[in-house]
Amino acid sequence: MLKESYHIIGVMSGTSLDGIDLAEINFTKNETWQFQILKATTVHYTEEWLSKLKSLTQKSKKDLQQIDLDYTNYLADVITTFVKKNNIKNIDAVCSHGHTALHQPEQKLTYQIGNLPELAKKINQNVVCDFRVQDVEFGGQGAPLVPIGDELLFSEYDYCINLGGFANVSTKIKNQRIAFDICPVNIVLNKYVQQLGLGFDDKGYLASQGKINQQLLEQLNALNFYKKSYPKSLGLEWVEEQIFPLIDKYDLTIKDILRIMVEHVAQQIAKVISQKVNVSVLLTGGGTYNDFLVERIKALTNNKIVIPSKEIIEFKEALIFGFLGVLKLRDENNCLASVTGANKDHSSGNIFKI
Repeated sequence: MLKESYHIIGVMSGTSLDGIDLAEINFTKNETWQFQILKATTVHYTEEWLSKLKSLTQKSKKDLQQIDLDYTNYLADVITTFVKKNNIKNIDAVCSHGHTALHQPEQKLTYQIGNLPELAKKINQNVVCDFRVQDVEFGGQGAPLVPIGDELLFSEYDYCINLGGFANVSTKIKNQRIAFDICPVNIVLNKYVQQLGLGFDDKGYLASQGKINQQLLEQLNALNFYKKSYPKSLGLEWVEEQIFPLIDKYDLTIKDILRIMVEHVAQQIAKVISQKVNVSVLLTGGGTYNDFLVERIKALTNNKIVIPSKEIIEFKEALIFGFLGVLKLRDENNCLASVTGANKDHSSGNIFKI
């Protein structure tokens, strides 16, 4: 007999390196799934960890294995502190994404650090994790994984877009959920604004002061990835090969780079969501705090852009990875072939029991 309610901690670390998102959540299954976020926080990375995580694609396999172990121990400390601080009891499972080190699905490779069995032992909790590997083995992209949550938790919206390190979208076409990465966002914006000693461009103020170099904008928009049909996904490796060298060919101010990237992102998103008219678009992720970016997206589409509550903006991915874990515990599909391109729907992830 399957349970009808689950007490879960969802854990997420994204490519934008904002930090580790943790959310204590209750999930309840009636006719539909309901959720309640009880507590949530973001633990920002130390400078040491930021430096390590930024350079993962350059590491040898041996170095990555050591970093994986170190990160698992670090994650265990972060989760244990969150549990103790909030006096959280009777947890069914901690459901953790880990942090993406390598993502090259075309080479049947995806590697998330922080998903070792030691995590369950150290935090003394059941753990559900490593949600991407099986999908890649089944011929899928291993991403995006959030759309099953959009389907079952946020079905009232026609499009769900997350503005994180990358922008990704999920929607329904011909009664089938599809999803894909649209373009890089904060992974590029934050890199350049950090050269000014800032963590991010607050509200997009600096970008709003920049000028557009039309030639660079056109070159960005002409990148081959944007011509591909879904399913498709992006990783840091692609940005390092395609985006940074292109931008760095030009002698531009940081403000101009930010302005061009905001326009690029807004145009790519508008191109996707303008395929349906007069529909609702849910925007979440750290990029929703970039007022200038949101303003440019609104200016380029006639659809209704919805900005939800702060806890959904910031913790939707932690929420949904918690939900992926619940579905795995129930042995129900949490990975959709229509989204990732795998050869079948499946229940993905590892369960480590204490």
